[in-house]
Amino acid sequence: MSDPVIGFIGLGLMGGNMAENLQEKGFQLVVMDLNKEAVSACVDRGAKEASSGKELAQAADIIMLCLTTSEIVEKVIYGDNGILEGVKEGSVLIDFGTSIPASTKKIGADLAKKGVGMIDAPLGRTPAHAKEGKLNIMAAGDSETFEKVKPVLEKQGENVFYLGELGAGHTTKLINNFMGMTTVCAMSQAFAVADKAGVDRQQLFDIMSTGPSSSPFMQFCKNYAVDNVSDLGFSIANANKDLGYFLQMVADLNTRSQIAEGSSANLSAAFEAGMGEGNVPEIFDYFKKLEK
Repeated sequence: MSDPVIGFIGLGLMGGNMAENLQEKGFQLVVMDLNKEAVSACVDRGAKEASSGKELAQAADIIMLCLTTSEIVEKVIYGDNGILEGVKEGSVLIDFGTSIPASTKKIGADLAKKGVGMIDAPLGRTPAHAKEGKLNIMAAGDSETFEKVKPVLEKQGENVFYLGELGAGHTTKLINNFMGMTTVCAMSQAFAVADKAGVDRQQLFDIMSTGPSSSPFMQFCKNYAVDNVSDLGFSIANANKDLGYFLQMVADLNTRSQIAEGSSANLSAAFEAGMGEGNVPEIFDYFKKLEK
């Protein structure tokens, strides 16, 4: 695919930086977002604005989505004047968000009927990495489609992993986030229990960090629980959403994760308490106040 036109929908912190990186590397973009300031920033760098998913899809060789929920992804694709109405045969859609695998496979099947490929490619790392083109990308889909867009993915990611059939990327991302967010919940509660028991939180960290429990997640939790520095950059609201998606995926696989159920219940409670915009280690404050 030589000099593809890229249609980009979703110009939040991550998506906006991804779009800027692509523009800096010479790609022609057509963009769409509810945030007109984010759209204007791209247009000022040479992008064109689309008024609908249909219009964007008609202009694009590769359509990239960086959206927050599966519900929004489906609305953008299936809604009136949506992507499905405008996609061109031979084009490819890439979903960079964290979506439900069953939804991804459904969308992929409907796109295939129109001769359009799909890659699910959820992301690791931060918006700063997105701006530098140094993301971790977990890509999945048929190998021919992957090879078609791989050169563009390599402009966006320092590490591009190919995981096999469509849906494997979103599955892997949900498992990864289940592990990470459950770890943060457990470590944050460990600091809260230490506080209630009169154990010095810094000393607890010093002891635990010398053993196998040591991890970057422990450091993030310590940064907040001990030093009051909130620097993980992933919100309780997003963690709550992802754990909900993980539980739905687990149910679709006809099994159960009681560990995820516990973490999800804690994240949901913190979200309901108005803490959704805080970074995940801030759940320490919820655990500190928790009573039986």
